[in-house]
Amino acid sequence: MKRISIKFLQSVIVLIGIIAIFIMIRVPMTEGRAENLDLFSIYADPLILYGYASSIAFFVALYKAFRLLGYIGQNKLFTPNAIGNLRSIKYCAILLGALIVAAAVYIRIFHDKDDDPAGFIAMCIITTFIAIVVATAMAVLEKILQNAVDMKSENDLTI
Repeated sequence: MKRISIKFLQSVIVLIGIIAIFIMIRVPMTEGRAENLDLFSIYADPLILYGYASSIAFFVALYKAFRLLGYIGQNKLFTPNAIGNLRSIKYCAILLGALIVAAAVYIRIFHDKDDDPAGFIAMCIITTFIAIVVATAMAVLEKILQNAVDMKSENDLTI
């Protein structure tokens, strides 16, 4: 049962990554101002390129979560490698939140006066909040797991 649930969660992570890549490829072509542009002009937009560069942190976090589930499946959760994966996910969430805030500030300052950036900024606020929640959860789990690893190493030394 445990093996099946780990494989299911890993497949969910892979599915999230595939859906994210699909959205990153497809959505810029359907955007309102991209109707009359060629493919190069659509994907050469600075904000689109910034989004692609920022997504690296998201995909690194997905990969680290996939590896963490692998450690759980191998009963190697209480190892320094698992703690390192949690720490990496935490840093990726912090970086992603900071990059989203930077994008919101950029849009707020340099937006066209005819455009209303409220929807974009609201989405930035929501995703930044999600990134902060993920980073906080990973920090708590990292601390708990670090204490458990320390206690396990102490018990291994006393026996």
